[in-house]
Amino acid sequence: MGCRVKASKSSLLRVVVVRDQDALSLAPDPAGRLPGRGASVHLDLRCLDLAEKRRAFPRALRLAGPLDVGPVREHVSQHLHHQHLPDQSTHPPSDESGSIA
Repeated sequence: MGCRVKASKSSLLRVVVVRDQDALSLAPDPAGRLPGRGASVHLDLRCLDLAEKRRAFPRALRLAGPLDVGPVREHVSQHLHHQHLPDQSTHPPSDESGSIA
């Protein structure tokens, strides 16, 4: 959506609009099961920034006015953080002193 690059559905995050009190915000829908019209964005903060800058979400979701993208930004950040964490099982075992065996 933000970068306008086509990708497979499995590599995109679906987002939907939810009502929070009096405001509308975007909610991540990784399972693709929440009701309502959805839009898709790459799991990349640059793509999300571009979509927000271009006001692509209100247009794609056929809504007027700004939408809070905070929950989606948090989801993408967490996804990227988990993606870059080293897998603990791939590290060699260490002895009790903390040095690598």
